Amino acid sequence: MTASTTETVTLVEVAREAGVSPSTVSRILNGSAKVASDKRARVEAAIHKLEFAPNAQAQALAGGRSFSVGVLTQNLSSPFYGETLAGIERGFVGTAYHLLAVSGHWDAEQEREALNLLLRRRVDALIVLGGVIEDAALNRAAERLPLVVVGRSLDSLAERCLMTDNQAGMRQVVEHLAALGHRRIAYIGGPEGQHDAFERREGFETAMRDAGLTVFPELMRRGDYTEVSGEQAAATLLEAGHPFTALCCANDQMAFGARLTLYRRGVRVPEDLSLTGFDDLFAAKYTTPPLTTVRQSVSELGEQAAEAVLQLLASKTPSLPIHLPQLVVRESTGPVRAASPPGGA
Repeated sequence: MTASTTETVTLVEVAREAGVSPSTVSRILNGSAKVASDKRARVEAAIHKLEFAPNAQAQALAGGRSFSVGVLTQNLSSPFYGETLAGIERGFVGTAYHLLAVSGHWDAEQEREALNLLLRRRVDALIVLGGVIEDAALNRAAERLPLVVVGRSLDSLAERCLMTDNQAGMRQVVEHLAALGHRRIAYIGGPEGQHDAFERREGFETAMRDAGLTVFPELMRRGDYTEVSGEQAAATLLEAGHPFTALCCANDQMAFGARLTLYRRGVRVPEDLSLTGFDDLFAAKYTTPPLTTVRQSVSELGEQAAEAVLQLLASKTPSLPIHLPQLVVRESTGPVRAASPPGGA
């Protein structure tokens, strides 16, 4: 087909070739709704065969859309955010939208710069994953375009926040350990100022008190949700000399790091010490031993964030339920043994 012939191809002809309605072709081109994969495949084949080439720039100007969704994440190399981004990508399958992801690295200034970059790129919507950027900046962004927040609560945007009941998840961990006979439980929490880190620590301490157990300050440590911080925190707990029979970590990555320290110090899991995490990342079931943790359906959160954005773009009000996490018991936890616990006699 020559260029001159290509210019005469119309949307109606593409629809006829694909055996669908012109409105279906239009929806695929402008990304206004999801379309069944078989119809999309037929339309794409017809576009290729007829060499139909709509002017994407003109489309964007006419519809006022760039067909891009900005994602303000924290660390692209993190397994947690990687799984969340994968879920977001799946949520946009069947639409014309693509993602622009920028990291803020848990730094308010970097997050502001990342947010401004996405706004300058004229994205059609925003998904914000956690972070410490001030609420006011997110409120201003929400006045300009559809915005959904994952893992963080904003009173002014409560209807656009996807949250996990972190306290309920940590309560399940404590109840599980208490049922195994553990009384001295150490804790490695997340970074100060982070919403889910605060909720998980509150959940741990409340559940300990409700179970009639003491929260020992000398057995409390803080990490930054990375493997390295879990490794270091576990080392300081062992070196302090205070006995404990279980170690509860506020996320899986810190539990992975703590497990390395325990291995190097000759502490057996779960024979000498029980170990738990939170998130149920893909790697959790492949650690040695497989990790007892709290599943919060990270990729599902991403998919639901994408769906909420599509609803907002269609001028609909999304329904964002609070996720109820579920304890997943694996081989890293077991009953208390009679031998002296790690950390002291």
